[in-house]
Amino acid sequence: MADETRRSARHAELAAFLRAQRARLRPADVGLPEDSHPGRRRTPGLRREEVAEIAGVSVTWYTWLEQGRNISASEQVIDAVARALRLRPDQRRHIRGLAGLSTAVRETPVDDVLPRLQRLVDAAAPSIASVYDRHFDYVVWNTPYRLIRHDPAELPAGRRNLLWMMFGDEGSRARLVRWEPAARAVLSQFRAAAGQRPGDPRFAALVAELTGISPEFREWWAEYTIRDFRPATIAVDHPGIGVIELEVFQLRPVEHPDMLLVLQVPANRDSLQRISSLLGGPPARR
Repeated sequence: MADETRRSARHAELAAFLRAQRARLRPADVGLPEDSHPGRRRTPGLRREEVAEIAGVSVTWYTWLEQGRNISASEQVIDAVARALRLRPDQRRHIRGLAGLSTAVRETPVDDVLPRLQRLVDAAAPSIASVYDRHFDYVVWNTPYRLIRHDPAELPAGRRNLLWMMFGDEGSRARLVRWEPAARAVLSQFRAAAGQRPGDPRFAALVAELTGISPEFREWWAEYTIRDFRPATIAVDHPGIGVIELEVFQLRPVEHPDMLLVLQVPANRDSLQRISSLLGGPPARR
């Protein structure tokens, strides 16, 4: 009963969305001639039959869709309706979700957002901050990350990746007080992301390379462990300032949901003061 109620509510919301989008369009917006007598239209916007014709569906079926009836809609048909209504990418994802279809996350052109994301991670100091793309490749990182964890810029371009840092960088690995649980956690999230994109060449290349250089990666990858991020506190033994404890957070920018922001926040006053001393600033207060 609960599932049926949710389906009915979703169909009703889809109907309301379609009516609203149809009402905002004029015939000229979709390449149709304007009416010589606009007053003849009983409602603003396009007629249902006009949307149906542009989308290549029957008027009856489209009418049922706008009435919120319990009918199924294929991906091709919903996409055709979205094109007919001139929907933006965010609106297309919305209509697909209302129709019970998968909503693919849009991919962010990295070069377009680098300055904005760099300002974001820089503002997070003295917390350690970095942003990764859908393949867990580094996008930006701040000075605390570079000084305390490692500097991705020192790696070859193809290896500026969180999995390479965890499994292929001995220096970074040695600094983690409890490396195995942290590495397993990262791998389980990477496994889930790769599973959502079968055949993706970047994921395939990373798996092949890491399988070749890391016995742990090779063994754990075969286990196929899937686990969402869980709040954790890690400890880093830095050669210059000693052990610092960091509380780990993961966030996704709303406008770039394929990007992942990871914050490692000093978990106590002592850790905060040690990081501040490394950065050369005045003693931090907390």
